[in-house]
Amino acid sequence: MTDFLELARERYSCRAFTDQPVEGEKIDALLEAAVAAPTAVDKQPWRAWVVQSPEAVARLAACTRFSFGAHTFIVVGAVADEAWVRKYDGRNFADVDASIVATHVMLAAHDLGLGTTWVGHFDAPALAEAFPEMAGCDLIAIFPLGYPAPAPEGGPAGKHFQRRDVSDLVTRL
Repeated sequence: MTDFLELARERYSCRAFTDQPVEGEKIDALLEAAVAAPTAVDKQPWRAWVVQSPEAVARLAACTRFSFGAHTFIVVGAVADEAWVRKYDGRNFADVDASIVATHVMLAAHDLGLGTTWVGHFDAPALAEAFPEMAGCDLIAIFPLGYPAPAPEGGPAGKHFQRRDVSDLVTRL
């Protein structure tokens, strides 16, 4: 478990990248990590899109001010019609499952030496309009990907290593 905790603690939200392209093998590894993510009843109610062409990157960047100059992105969306639904209250788990997938992508990126950050601040309707392939999905996250620029620009934010004590967050019953 030490390796995972080390990965989880070292990963940070990278907001500046070098111009070095992300290799196809690393994109493939991120997508394998996404497919390996657990989902409710293994239904995998999610989709991902790799955005890399200059024209597609420009369309995506028009939908958020948080593209950070990246040249490669992964967008993760949830498909409600394919998800497990809890029978007691009708809770659909598509967004939870897609968030688990997104977390795998985020952690795997760091493990591969890439930087990224979870971007949730974007115009989802405009993104779906710019990319008709995304229509019908609940768009959960955009991940700008690249090699981190040198610190401080590409390093962790000042608050990154500030964490609340477990006793503030957890109640043992």
